[in-house]
Amino acid sequence: MADSGFGFWNQVTEQLDLCLGSSPLHPFLLFNWTEKKQDERMRSHSTFLSRNIIQLISLMEIKNSLHLKGIILLILVNVISATTFPLTKDIVTSLSPSALIASRFVIAAGVFSLNLRNINALLFRDGTLLGLLLFFFLAIETIALKTIPANRAAFIGSLNVLIVPLLGWLSGKPILLKTFLASVVAVIGIGIMFWEGGELGIGDLLMFVDAFVYAVYILFLERVASRHPTLTLTSVQLFFIAALALLWNNTQILHEFEVIQQHWGAILYLGLLATAAVIWLQTLAQQWVSSEETALLYTLEPLFATIFSFWLLGEHLGLRGLIGAILVLAALLISQSPQKIEPEVKVEVQSS
Repeated sequence: MADSGFGFWNQVTEQLDLCLGSSPLHPFLLFNWTEKKQDERMRSHSTFLSRNIIQLISLMEIKNSLHLKGIILLILVNVISATTFPLTKDIVTSLSPSALIASRFVIAAGVFSLNLRNINALLFRDGTLLGLLLFFFLAIETIALKTIPANRAAFIGSLNVLIVPLLGWLSGKPILLKTFLASVVAVIGIGIMFWEGGELGIGDLLMFVDAFVYAVYILFLERVASRHPTLTLTSVQLFFIAALALLWNNTQILHEFEVIQQHWGAILYLGLLATAAVIWLQTLAQQWVSSEETALLYTLEPLFATIFSFWLLGEHLGLRGLIGAILVLAALLISQSPQKIEPEVKVEVQSS
């Protein structure tokens, strides 16, 4: 029995000698071989980790690049939208608001008609809901401007910069403290630029409702923009708004056709750039920019409108306008400031 035991260990030793060599130091060689394998595993894990870190950095760079692209697009949207104030101010003196909205969206929908392909039920639902919100926004704004000055309307409309993060917070979305701070500074800046005092009336209430409707539009667009092709989603919005605008106008646009011909250049610009391009660019940009930043960037529109009014209509900015403009720009800088350790406002939704 002892001989058979020694024979077994001799076989094991022979196999080790064959694998590691017949040197009497083969236990050390075994240790070195094990250590070498561990080093290889460590290098493999290190390479895998480095590759993942590089991929993560690349994704962050792409995300930052798209975010910057979205901000630039929204600034461009504000510049284009700001040019509509002096143009619309001139046109509505002879053309009814419903006819102007209908003609703008009919032109815009016609340009985007080629993109109405491969529409599914979800895209149609999202596009019509967006179109309904945007139509209500335009209709309420048009009615409100008949009873209050444009300056008061601009200030009350800018309140959506506060309503957007508030609605997001109520829905359980974490909101940065700097976002609230930037929003408050922006509203103060717009107020200094445009608020002229006076008693509140039905027009002010309508504009507050209008700001709420547009805040809902911004939040809903942020949710659905990444689901669908932007051109198709924009097309559904434009066609739905054009249909609603024609129903609102009834046949009045036929009686105002001569007036439309007199302003065809301005109306074509409003339809192609200030309507079709603006809605598409916002839909595209909100894939990469949050709803809170979008609302904050839209406070630039009154600022650009003041600049274009000064350039095209000869209106003056004044000291109040300058101070307000500085505060709006400061709000944008606050919103884009680097984030260190910053408290967040969080809401936990518990099911009953």
